[in-house]
Amino acid sequence: MNVTLNGPLPWLIMALWGLSGASFLLLVFWLNTLIEEDDRSYMDPLPPLLKLVWPFVQIIANYGCAFLPYDFMEQTERRLQRTGVSYLLTAEQFVALQIFVAILLPLIVWFCLLSLGQSFPLAIIVAPLLGFMFPNVWLSDTRKRRTIAVVRSMPIYLDFITMCVEAGLNLSGALGQAMEKAPPGPLRNEFAIVLRDLRAGLTRADALRRMSDRLDVTEVTSFVGAVVQAERMGASLAMVLRVQADQRRNERFQRAEKLAMEAPIKLVGPLILFIFPVTFIVLAFPIVMKFMAEGTM
Repeated sequence: MNVTLNGPLPWLIMALWGLSGASFLLLVFWLNTLIEEDDRSYMDPLPPLLKLVWPFVQIIANYGCAFLPYDFMEQTERRLQRTGVSYLLTAEQFVALQIFVAILLPLIVWFCLLSLGQSFPLAIIVAPLLGFMFPNVWLSDTRKRRTIAVVRSMPIYLDFITMCVEAGLNLSGALGQAMEKAPPGPLRNEFAIVLRDLRAGLTRADALRRMSDRLDVTEVTSFVGAVVQAERMGASLAMVLRVQADQRRNERFQRAEKLAMEAPIKLVGPLILFIFPVTFIVLAFPIVMKFMAEGTM
């Protein structure tokens, strides 16, 4: 059915759509002015795409997430801490982002289907679930990348800490020197939090255990347990750190060898699906053309 703009009805519909959109934006702006502005001086800057939808996220977080169960929000906060996203979003803001994406994705799917002239109700029904789960997928991917970065940089930090302790510094001074010399990354941020906790009056064991709980990485847990046990038993901290550094370095070499041994197995699938068929086509093409030219086919 072709829609023309000859009569007044289409223009009236367009005006109503425009008025509704303007009213919605004004409502969002008014609700956003009622929300107290967050102090993000100690948090990471927002990405450009998230900054674009941030007013909507703030409104949902302040007016919609206040009624959610406390246990659910505490569990979400722990997940954000393990991934490092807690420096970017709070638990309420993350759940609000899930709700916003669950609302936005069906509208995008509906608009795309309408533009293509197609009708696929199942896509609109499944879109809210996919939109709600998408931030969880992003969080899981962030968690994996953060764990890999921590495990990869840990031997370097342990080497710097060990050299500083053997040179006569205490563990706090060694952590400060390692943060200055070692490459930036999530482990450097965690060591900065440890030093901040030590300045706030926490014991060294409690500060390190809090770092272990935040990261939830086996290598970090082993390092923290060894340091705490060495302090409790009065053992040589330099020797314990040297053993931990050697162990982490050996584990890194073992992981590299494991990945190298897995590479041929992972290449079998692409070889069978993509490379072998193309090779057979290239080899068979001159033979087929020769048979066609001789008229035998």
